[in-house]
Amino acid sequence: MAEVTLKQIAEELGISVTTVSKALKNYDDVSPKTKAAVLNLAQKLNYQPNSFAVNLRTKESKTIGLIIPEIVHHFFSNIVNAIIEKAEQKGYLVIILQSNESEELEKKQIDLLLSKRVDGILMSLSNNTKDLEHLKKVLSHKTPLVLFDKISKAIDCSKVIIDDRSAGYDATEHLIKSGCKKIAHFRGPLNPQGSIDRFLGYKKALEDYNLKFDSSIVFTCEKVSFNEGYEFAKKIHTEHKDVDGIFAITDLVGIGAVAYFNEVGVKIPEQIGIIGFSNWFMASVISPSLSTIDQPGFEMGKKSLKLLLKEIKATKKGNQIQHQTVVLPTKVIKRNSTAF
Repeated sequence: MAEVTLKQIAEELGISVTTVSKALKNYDDVSPKTKAAVLNLAQKLNYQPNSFAVNLRTKESKTIGLIIPEIVHHFFSNIVNAIIEKAEQKGYLVIILQSNESEELEKKQIDLLLSKRVDGILMSLSNNTKDLEHLKKVLSHKTPLVLFDKISKAIDCSKVIIDDRSAGYDATEHLIKSGCKKIAHFRGPLNPQGSIDRFLGYKKALEDYNLKFDSSIVFTCEKVSFNEGYEFAKKIHTEHKDVDGIFAITDLVGIGAVAYFNEVGVKIPEQIGIIGFSNWFMASVISPSLSTIDQPGFEMGKKSLKLLLKEIKATKKGNQIQHQTVVLPTKVIKRNSTAF
């Protein structure tokens, strides 16, 4: 079926295209009778406004692009919920894309969003993103960009993050205060800044409490998965029996470690303490419940959207954007996997 136009409605009613347009927008200078006739006919013909033409005229699409590594993750699902909720309140639709931790897919998704002329882009980088040209392309298009959680310090844009180094320090310090003397770290991939900073926080806490750093008990998660937590726990149990504490890069990895030790009869926290990261729902319901670092996902989503909308408004007015970096607080959530 051919697309219904304003011209068709105007011709059928014997009025001008301008009058039809004003009636649909509820202008005061169109009579109630004419408005009713236009609205009834538009509904009857299933008229839909030409969004592309509206975009050209208003220079905004009322859409926002959102790229995240994975939707199923508790932390990211909280962020998505916050962004959708607040965007809808402001009259924006959100196009949600999942990069699946793929740099190549991330690049294609950026091209798609730019071709759709979105008003701005919110993004958490994949663990494998090294080349930043696609992010520079966004900036060269004068499209506002806000990075959150997984960011790059090399990109000049606004960011919403936590202090991963401080949070990593707090997690390790909690294990130390629980009585742990030999603490392993199941770290994230080598590239993401958050993974690097959590590792540096871990090292700094060991140093401050005069505990020796041992690289042989630092294990790198490539997929940041349950299975990696399980397998690394097995290595700890078979090759490093003196380890009495584990700081896991995420709750999912930490839960994998808990599952292994439960299976082989290692008592938690009496024989080994474990702390995760993000405060995923499952961390509170497993046995023993997992101590963790609370990462405020919903608040991160709200702050990220607020920054982006502010920059979209400034861009539309032709004003210079003042980039900001917002650092949200984290805290230790003590549960049964640690003794302190």
